[in-house]
Parts: sequence; C-alpha cells; structure tokens
Amino acid sequence: MEQYEPDRLSPAQVAAARRSLRSGRGSLTRRSLLRASAGGALTVGGVAALSACGIPPAAKTAGVSSEDHSAKEKTVNFSNWTEYMDVDESGKKRPTLDTFRERTGISVKYTEDINDNVEFFGKIKPQLAAGQDTGRDLICVTDWLAARLIRFGWVQKLDPSNLPHAYANLSQQFRTPDWDPGRAYSYPWTGISTVIAFNRKALDGTEVKSISDLLDKPALKGRVGFLSEMRDSVGMTLLDQGKNPGKFTDDDFDAAIARMQKAVDRGQIRRFTGNDYTSDLAKGDLAACVAWAGDVVQLKADNPDVDFVIPEAGYMTSTDNLLVPNKARHKSNAERLIDYYFEPQPAAQLAAYINYVCPVDGVKAALAEIDPDAANNPLIIPDKEMAAKSRSFRSLSSKEETAYEEKFAKLTGA
Repeated sequence: MEQYEPDRLSPAQVAAARRSLRSGRGSLTRRSLLRASAGGALTVGGVAALSACGIPPAAKTAGVSSEDHSAKEKTVNFSNWTEYMDVDESGKKRPTLDTFRERTGISVKYTEDINDNVEFFGKIKPQLAAGQDTGRDLICVTDWLAARLIRFGWVQKLDPSNLPHAYANLSQQFRTPDWDPGRAYSYPWTGISTVIAFNRKALDGTEVKSISDLLDKPALKGRVGFLSEMRDSVGMTLLDQGKNPGKFTDDDFDAAIARMQKAVDRGQIRRFTGNDYTSDLAKGDLAACVAWAGDVVQLKADNPDVDFVIPEAGYMTSTDNLLVPNKARHKSNAERLIDYYFEPQPAAQLAAYINYVCPVDGVKAALAEIDPDAANNPLIIPDKEMAAKSRSFRSLSSKEETAYEEKFAKLTGA
C-alpha cells in the first residue's frame, strides 16, 4: 500500500508545492473533484447507483471492533488525501509524523490513496460490508461520507481516554455535527469554509457584502460565479434567505433553487464552477463569486485586488474527518495519532502548510512562531465573531440526497 517517495523535497519543490496547493491544485483535488463528488458522482441517480451496489439502507448495530494489536504492533496504517500533510522549510516531508514516531515508538504507514470520496468508498466498501479488515487503521473523509459510514455502522466508536487533547482542544464550532453529536466516532482533520470572494478592480466601486448582492446587482450581471458543490451554493443561499442550513425543509431548499434559477435565467450567474473559478477571479472575468477559503488565502497573497467578505447572514463550513474503520488492527494507536494532532505544536505545523481552517483551540501562538500571517488570518484561525457565523449543511437521507442533487444538477446544467 505504501508508495515510494523521497524523504525530502528541494527548497524549490517545497515552494512550488505550497504555491500549487494554496493556489488550487490541492484544492482542485479535494474540493472540485473530491468534495464535489457528493454533487458529481452522486448526481442524477448516483446515489441510487451506489445503493444498488449492495449498500444497506441503514445500520442496526454499532461499529465492530476486533482484537487490538496496538500494544505488540507499533504501527498505524493511515489513508489520507494528497498534499494534506506538512513539509518543513528544509523540504523534509511529514516531519510531524516523524516526531510522533520518535515520541511514541509508533510508525505511521502513511498513504495518499484518497483521490475521491466516492472512489475511496468503492475501495473499502466490499471489506466493510463483509465485516473484514480494510487494511487501514485511520481514514480521512469528507463530512457527508463520514456521516454515511457512521450510519451504516462501519466505523468504530472512539475511546475518550485515548483522546485527552482532542476532547479538550477541539474548537467549539466543530463539536456537535448532527451526524456525530459529541464526536463519538470522528474528529476533524480540517475545516473548509465557504465565503464570498471578489476582485476589487473588477467590481469598479460596486459593493458586495451578501449573496443577495451576487444574485441581484445589475452591475455584476454575467460576472458572478457559484460553486458546483450543492451544499455550498445552496447552503449560502439558504443563509441569505434567513434559513438555517442545518434545519431546512424541502420547501426551503426549493426556494433557494428557485432564487438561483432566476439569476441563471437573467444571465446574472456566469457559471457554476469547481476550483477553476480561481483563474477567472484573479483575471477579473469574475467580479465576485462563492469561493473556498483555502483558495482565497493564496489568491490574496498573489493579487492585492482579490479579497473576501463574510456575509452577515453567515457562511458554510464543512470538514474532512478522521475515523477508525471496523476491524482495524491498531485502534488505540490510531486514537493516539488523532490526539497528537490536537496538540498545539503539531496542529500549528500542519496548518502552516495546508492553510485550511485549523480545528484546534489554542493553536494561534504556536502558529505565530511558524507563520505570523497564517496565525492572523481568520480563514485559517477564525476569530470568535467569524466562528459564530459558521453553519453546516444538515445530514441528508438517501432519498433527500437523490432528490436534491437532481434539482441542483438541473439548475447547473450538469
């Protein structure tokens, strides 16, 4: 499972990797190809197609453990996304994992084999459905898939006694997702914020503060972008309409779709995009758009005309999450690794490289020692006011997911 990779990158490779990640290549992998799988591979019958592959409609039992070999086998098999681990300034790859091994004696077999939520689900589904070991002790998947795995009973309940730092330092805004109240089965790896980004030069004096501005202001006609991820675009529109994306009804959803449809029909919305909005925004072809904060961090650094705004109505946040699959051989070791990344120092090292929202309270001082700009960036370390405006999209039943994705696909022309 482990693929050969050199231990170090050259300084030039480090710079290139950081630039490509922050300007969108890593985000493209995770956001428009991966997270958007919920709005891509699951669109128009995709959910039904997955259901036809032998997935049970719901689990009736809790996660299934097996004998834990952690005490004798000092290892953890960890599957994660590409470009989702730290590289230090000297070019050494994954220094936080080296520190974990030195401290605990536990080696991490780290594999970047998650390229798509749906694709990865297809890899592990046969073993999980058969009650077999997947060969993985720790996986990192986006919230909607984490919810599904928990619902099916295919991941194990975590032992709080092995997670003292995680329990103490988890940021309040990530503590109670409706799909895992109290974080009994999962802990977030990163948060992913959806905001409004704009090109100040392209706005030419037009003020943008809300989704209503994007949808209604004539000066922006044909120069507005929305995301092809249903949960982000619909969620932001629901907030603008005074609805809670965590508790909306079918009628609320339909009203949000209708609102965006009017903007499409008028030519107000230029297009629905994945990560490729970044180049249009930087050039000014898009004056304003719904955007992922991880992209905005680097766009702002490279182009002083690009900036962002948090609508007064609030903004959407999703998460990529760590879970222990059923029958994992090294559950306790996996829990120790989860807990390690909720200590301020390793959390800061990770945040300094990947530039997504850090879910760890108390990390700012440690991050400031590594990257002061990152420590003071609310897109990486949200302040209390910003955190209070964060909202998450509620869990969907299989029936809802199919119906909502079909409606959204019709809107976007997918």
